[in-house]
Amino acid sequence: MVGITGFGGYVPRRRLQRSAMVEANNWFNPGLKSYAKGERSMCNWDEDTITMAVEAIRDMLQGERPDDITALFLASTTLPFVDRQNAGIMATALNLHENLMTMDFSSSMRAGTTGLTTALRVAQGQSGQVIFAASEHRRAKQATANELLYGDGAVAFSLGEDDVAVELVGSYQLSTDFIDHYRGQNDDFDYNWEERWIRDEGYVKLVPKAVQGALDATGLKVEDIDHFVMPATIRNVGKLVAAQTGIDAKALRSNLDGVLGETGTAHALVMLVDCLQDAKADENIMVIGWGQGCDALILRTTDKLATIQNVNGIKGSLARRKEETNYNKYAAFNGLSIMEQGLRGEVDKRTALSSLYRNKKTILGFVGGKCSKCGTVQYPKTKVCVNPNCGAFHTQEDQPFAETPALVQSWTADNLTYTEDPPQHFGMITFADGGRLMADFTDVDVGKVAVGDKMRMAFRIKEFDAQRNFTRYFWKATPAA
Repeated sequence: MVGITGFGGYVPRRRLQRSAMVEANNWFNPGLKSYAKGERSMCNWDEDTITMAVEAIRDMLQGERPDDITALFLASTTLPFVDRQNAGIMATALNLHENLMTMDFSSSMRAGTTGLTTALRVAQGQSGQVIFAASEHRRAKQATANELLYGDGAVAFSLGEDDVAVELVGSYQLSTDFIDHYRGQNDDFDYNWEERWIRDEGYVKLVPKAVQGALDATGLKVEDIDHFVMPATIRNVGKLVAAQTGIDAKALRSNLDGVLGETGTAHALVMLVDCLQDAKADENIMVIGWGQGCDALILRTTDKLATIQNVNGIKGSLARRKEETNYNKYAAFNGLSIMEQGLRGEVDKRTALSSLYRNKKTILGFVGGKCSKCGTVQYPKTKVCVNPNCGAFHTQEDQPFAETPALVQSWTADNLTYTEDPPQHFGMITFADGGRLMADFTDVDVGKVAVGDKMRMAFRIKEFDAQRNFTRYFWKATPAA
């Protein structure tokens, strides 16, 4: 049987309070008051779809890099690159081998569930693992309901036929060009249609067809569904669909609206990971994917689910939170307001693509070197060992650093250097296995950095070249706890 063999999740640390968003925009749109409760996840300025997906996969792999990974897929409608394979960037960042199938799924909120279904089919009959991730970082116009309802997050799954924790029982896919919203090729924001139309002509009529189709395909009845994953931003849609299909209201999973927001393409699978962290063996889960039609997947948990431990998943990520009340910071991080960068920000950020390619393992994969003669570990990898008592030539073997714990050896907070989130924190970090690096820090709190702090490395945006629309990635140090 084919199914899910592992899972992971990632939600950015910051939680923007909706009350702060309403307070900032209430003068223009008083109707936003009805959305003032709860909070939404918010990417840091150096996070995007790719960096979140990488973190979700790292959470799933728990420091391991299996040799039998045969494919890596990414689903999102907010991919940083339109014509550069985003999944390929992730494969390099994760230091996976090059003999790998990579592909992006996009253009619909349903890309998450459709992509997962496709990935499961790819995994069927293969001896190795397939990794599938879904991630979303949507922007919305200021003073709109979307701005409050959206959230940022990512999930990842490993798929295969051995040690299956969640078996694919069956699925049904319905394709119809029902347009609840869209975003044109050159647009930055979604255009939404009227909610009542979407609810009555869309969800209430189309989802039951997919639900029944999945039940017919598997021979199950509505009474057999233990968990019903139904993502929707429109209030009470989940209850309406459950009532329409006869699914027990107690099976309806929380859409995490009050603590996360709606993560677009990823949201059905975000809810699935949250469900799997509660589920027990031999339970049936129905997952609904919505967008220009409807997907209905039925999954059954096995006793192997209990062996998936130590992952943060969605619950762990939600628990690691920092309350954010500064709406202006959110607007700046998402390019909704233009901030003066000053003279220090006026530098040419062009990336030499030839140099990036030659050094991709060092830059994106964060691979250094280890001397085969004396054992000295160093970053970056060089032709000569840095140990003054060795100095051997051409003895460097690959040494991955991404999963190696680190400590702060020295640090500074610089208010003169330009950064999107001042002050700029950086310093020298030392790795547990040897080696050290002058690194940027991220997700640190002002006044709460100290020598000796435990750090971990995170794949983040280093710089964005607005002139050429190119995102440059590198690794930064972030608090380990």
